Amino acid sequence: MTDLKETDIHQNTACTNESSLNRPWYYYIRYLMTGIIFGIVFVKAEVISWFRIQEMFRLQSFHMYGIIGSAVFVGMISVWIIKKFRIKTLDGESINVPFKKFSKGQIYGGLIFGFGWAMTGACPGPLFAQIGTGALAVSMTLLSAIAGTWVYGYVRDKLPH
Repeated sequence: MTDLKETDIHQNTACTNESSLNRPWYYYIRYLMTGIIFGIVFVKAEVISWFRIQEMFRLQSFHMYGIIGSAVFVGMISVWIIKKFRIKTLDGESINVPFKKFSKGQIYGGLIFGFGWAMTGACPGPLFAQIGTGALAVSMTLLSAIAGTWVYGYVRDKLPH
């Protein structure tokens, strides 16, 4: 084994590399359909509404906090069920949820993410749904998210993980 840290192993070997699998094009339609349904739910629940997001950050409405809290609750229950019943992926792979130690970088990253979300009214989840509804100004937020991801990838090895 090379001199990889344990965190590198967890970050780089989370699952099978999909690009190495040869699958017919129609295999991926399920992902497209899931994304479309996810986008419709976001639009109907007003999760992509810039006004709803601003209400949340101004502490004027519970709407978004309720949605986020519901998502956290459903996620917790889902992970518990996956672990309890050893549920596998659609391809039959075991799902392993590794333990992650707390790092102060998570606080800094969360603050940067929150500030960006508050300023732009968009986070990565509803970003594409906002563009899909015609809010083309959000394209700048998308380009910024891509640039931020590239910068992180470039400096990742120099950051204290």
